[in-house]
Amino acid sequence: MRSTRATAAVARLNQRSEGPRYGVVITSSGLFKLQAQNGEDGKQTSEALSLDDFVRLVNSMGPQKIRRITKNDAAFARQLVRKTKS
Repeated sequence: MRSTRATAAVARLNQRSEGPRYGVVITSSGLFKLQAQNGEDGKQTSEALSLDDFVRLVNSMGPQKIRRITKNDAAFARQLVRKTKS
């Protein structure tokens, strides 16, 4: 089902944000819209987008989750940095 990626992205957005709850609307042409759910009526938050554009938009909204970095990942990133010649 195509809408699984879209609904999963909206579910992640709802977990990250404390504001209004969001929902996904699928148009008859197969495009996706984001809708803020305020009480009984919903407010359209985005225009109709393709699946990839919709997921990209939803992932960029709201507070972003801070990624945890292990000691090994940090050490590996330091090794990747090119050293300047003195």
